[in-house]
Amino acid sequence: MSGRPVELFPLFAGLETLTGIGPKTAKFFPQIGVETPRDLLFTLPHTGVDRRSRGSIQDADLPGVVTVTVTIGEHRAPRNRGGAYRILVEDDLTSFQLVYFHARGDYLERSMPTGSRRVVSGRVEIFDSLAQMVHPEYAVKEEDAAEIPGFEPVYPLTAGITQKLMFKATRGALERIPQIDEWIDPNQKIKSDWPDFADAMTAAHTPLGQEDLAVTSAARERLAYDELMAHQLTLALARQKERRVKGQISRSTGKLQAKVLSELPYRPTGAQQRAISEISDDMALPDRMNRLLQGDVGSGKTLVAFMALLVAVEAGGQGVMMAPTEILARQHLEGLQPLAEDAGVVLELLTGRDKGKDRVAKLAALERGDIQILVGTHAVFQPDVLFKDLRIAIVDEQHRFGVRQRLELGKKGRNADVLVMTATPIPRSLALAQYGDMDVSVLDEKPPGRKPIKTALVSTGRMDEVVERLRAVMAQGRQCYWVCPLVEESEILDLTAAEERFKHLRAVLGDGVVGLVHGQMPPAEKDAAMAAFQAGKTKVLVATTVIEVGVNVVNATIMVIERAETFGLAQLHQLRGRVGRGDAASTCLLMYQTPLSQTGQRRLEVLRETEDGFKIAETDLQMRGAGDVIGVAQSGVPRFRVADLEKQAGLMAIAQTDARALLASDPDLKEPRGRAARVLLWLMRQDEAIRLISVG
Repeated sequence: MSGRPVELFPLFAGLETLTGIGPKTAKFFPQIGVETPRDLLFTLPHTGVDRRSRGSIQDADLPGVVTVTVTIGEHRAPRNRGGAYRILVEDDLTSFQLVYFHARGDYLERSMPTGSRRVVSGRVEIFDSLAQMVHPEYAVKEEDAAEIPGFEPVYPLTAGITQKLMFKATRGALERIPQIDEWIDPNQKIKSDWPDFADAMTAAHTPLGQEDLAVTSAARERLAYDELMAHQLTLALARQKERRVKGQISRSTGKLQAKVLSELPYRPTGAQQRAISEISDDMALPDRMNRLLQGDVGSGKTLVAFMALLVAVEAGGQGVMMAPTEILARQHLEGLQPLAEDAGVVLELLTGRDKGKDRVAKLAALERGDIQILVGTHAVFQPDVLFKDLRIAIVDEQHRFGVRQRLELGKKGRNADVLVMTATPIPRSLALAQYGDMDVSVLDEKPPGRKPIKTALVSTGRMDEVVERLRAVMAQGRQCYWVCPLVEESEILDLTAAEERFKHLRAVLGDGVVGLVHGQMPPAEKDAAMAAFQAGKTKVLVATTVIEVGVNVVNATIMVIERAETFGLAQLHQLRGRVGRGDAASTCLLMYQTPLSQTGQRRLEVLRETEDGFKIAETDLQMRGAGDVIGVAQSGVPRFRVADLEKQAGLMAIAQTDARALLASDPDLKEPRGRAARVLLWLMRQDEAIRLISVG
């Protein structure tokens, strides 16, 4: 697998090897993401122009593009410099003008002499009740009419590249597609009625009508599948490589788990039970577990995580749970401590604050195996932190930990099992794109006893009423969050907005009851402000979005989100989930600025109607697109050129199943279809995956 297959060389040559592209023009192409003929192939036309010939401009929808055969009449040169050069022409039913600016009259007279017949194609408009075609795109002799495409593909362009150049360049690239073997599962191909790769490419670049430009056309669907398949193969190879790493067999006795379950005031939901057994089964296998636990706000992830930690302890080992911040680590500790007491296991916390003798004592106890479960921040990564027998590492809030850290953590134990928890419901298609190398457990039911949160929409004009409402709630001894708007991605402006609101509320509600946290604060100050709110010293916490992840204040029952229309749906749902954690009724007020756009209104209404994070995430995806939903910059979700994650979630799922099945039957991709799949990986620039096979 040392290098790119020879048959693909022409597709990865320089652009100037294509006819009509010189070194000067080649420089413009990277602007549209094109560096080789292969990239041209994957730059599909986004729309098309109907240039089928008609008898007259009279039966056309004007203004619009018309292709018609005409007899050339009188030429009229402009009266002054810079004026228009006009040629009168007649079709079968009527006459109109061809108009040229800055034209060379002698050239036009030679190429279109009066009395001759020409086929012209261009946009016809009515100007001063006269029909005119300004600068026809085509004006050819009748015998050359075939030069005008019946339906002309329209490509994305950039300065220095014209449609004609793009058309010519893509034709050149199409001629270079080699004979390649099929990588798609034959049954899948027959079932979906997909063309071969070369035919699909040709069809996608020569659409015969608008329907051929749709994602659902057979040619485009096949090419989208090729992209998704290459992506899922890469993830499946990564997963296979992870799995070749032997894990440890941790068999649950169920004794400690039973103790905890008998003390719970409720029964775990079906989803929790399912997740617990999926994790226990994984841990009992010799392969290393790499699983994602995805659960909405309040779906009971803590219990599931604790049960996984107990499997490790029951099997005679240790477990660690990591959180991105000290506040969250302490919160996990509070949530897990009572459960640990029920089970009779030793649970400790390790953060950056542990210094001196205390730290030394903790580390020694950990290495002896006296501490069975450790909760911590990334302080757990430090080299002097050694376990006696680490069996499982649980990482909270995936997007703050990269794949590298997941692996680091695994090295602490001899290839400990890894469970990643996220409270962000991710639509299935994106979960497959982002975490396709992992197995996924989903918690999609709420435990009994969680009260619904009332959600209301209020315009910013009613600020005073909202503040009065806060006063009343505070009088009952309750607390409130007040989240300030996001100001165009600028932390400095975000900060000003938060400080202004803080001053205003402090003036109205009194000194000492309002706290402030924002992203620019030193961590210690932020922790102090959070701690004061958690302890109930401050009653209102003004914040930028730093509070969206995991903070738990049972006594907080009101969440005010200012300029809610500037936030993403998933983010609003996360923020709302900060209240409703106790037994008191809770409210979330979404304050919006009028006038609210239609989409803005629809988004906020979705929140008012449902508390189902997965439903909300799907709506968000339909309305905003994949990139925005998870913030592409840090999401690890690939950019596809043909595939559309919003519309083709189903294809992604098929690709994942197929990629995993192919590797299960042919782990080294040595069989005929496996070898074809290697070519696909090269074609899709999945060099990372190719390394995984070659290192194997």
